[in-house]
Amino acid sequence: MAAVHENGTPRSPNAASAPATPGTPAPLFSASRVDSLSYERKSMPHCAGKCLPVGVATWGSNPSCFADIPAPDISLTRKLGAEFVGTFMLIFCATAGPIVNQKYNGAESLLGNAACAGLAVMIIILSTGHISGAHLNPSLTIAFAALRHFPWLQVPAYIAAQVSASICASFALKGCFHPFLSGGVTVPSVSSGQAFALEFIITFNLLFVVTAVATDTRAVGELAGIAVGATVLLNILVAGPSTGASMNPVRTLGPAVAAGNYRGIWIYLIAPTLGALAGSAVYSTVKLREDEITGPTRSVRSFRRQESLAV
Repeated sequence: MAAVHENGTPRSPNAASAPATPGTPAPLFSASRVDSLSYERKSMPHCAGKCLPVGVATWGSNPSCFADIPAPDISLTRKLGAEFVGTFMLIFCATAGPIVNQKYNGAESLLGNAACAGLAVMIIILSTGHISGAHLNPSLTIAFAALRHFPWLQVPAYIAAQVSASICASFALKGCFHPFLSGGVTVPSVSSGQAFALEFIITFNLLFVVTAVATDTRAVGELAGIAVGATVLLNILVAGPSTGASMNPVRTLGPAVAAGNYRGIWIYLIAPTLGALAGSAVYSTVKLREDEITGPTRSVRSFRRQESLAV
């Protein structure tokens, strides 16, 4: 027999068993959670037949893959604020090392420059990774979006925050260390081809590690900051004297704008992005599949802690 309300009207089969509290507003978004860095593959929409309708019946229909992305659990404004602060800290610290090295006649050394960037990355990931994912790098953001770990809708806003933070940090450095800003600009000291190859390879290394610790449940996610920071430090020791070891378009763009030196900037915009796409794609290809797991797996985690979904 169908359930009825006390006033005799039929109750909907899908209605909740307990009445809603009077005056309680309906939730604006669903209860689904979105991790800002390790955007779960199963939560991303499948675009077959939506973004690229190829059938006669579906040709010309409105694509809905972007509209199907679930709402994040942290406001985009807060994510962008954390991303801006994190990128500002990274560019300020990573660029200040070479500037101080130039101003004080090699006081920092190559190891000191590498430590400035590596330690900055580690600290920022540990402090803001649970808010914004601590991308700090447009190449990383694009690579994760391309591999469906991050929503494309948020990519322009993230890149805008990263670029603006880089420019602000660079002009802050210009005010603090003028006229020695040129020491912090990444320009190649080798041929363009060699510089392109170096930037591609070291960014490949970086994104291979980042994808491992951020998206694979079998990686030790709690050590993500240390692993990524150590990779940055190692890459600078390898490629720092040759290219400045940018690995990040905004690491080059901000100081170049502040110093007015754009020599070879195309290398630092294209090579890291291609290297990031390749590194992230290769790890996604070689990582173990669920049916290949023989031992117990760890709970899903990334740069940000997983919160309880209980309501």
